[in-house]
Amino acid sequence: MKLSTRVRTARVRAGMSQAELAEALGVSRSAVGNWEAAKGRVFPSSERLSELALATGVSYEWLATGRGTPQAPNEGIPAADAEFVDDPVERRLLQAFRACGEPFKQAVLQIVEAQLPQRPRRPRTGG
Repeated sequence: MKLSTRVRTARVRAGMSQAELAEALGVSRSAVGNWEAAKGRVFPSSERLSELALATGVSYEWLATGRGTPQAPNEGIPAADAEFVDDPVERRLLQAFRACGEPFKQAVLQIVEAQLPQRPRRPRTGG
């Protein structure tokens, strides 16, 4: 997917018009139009791409390179604590779990932990 298409996709997913995105970034509407032009020869700077990613809620890496997913990282989780999940079912479960309230999270955790295999107990040694 070309950069122009990713810019347009990010804007549309955010539910913004070209004018709204331009206002959020402090540029003209025609600048946004030029970035989105199929045969565009005008590209936003890397700093502007960063601002655009934040304004539209997409991942900077996806917007700039097309790699990864358009989903912006969850700001509630520090990067050092983030988990890289490859399984789509596990990713859906994790996203849904993160959206739940604390009491529900605790209940789900108890149910899931109850399904874990029991570790055999080691006999205590006297001393």
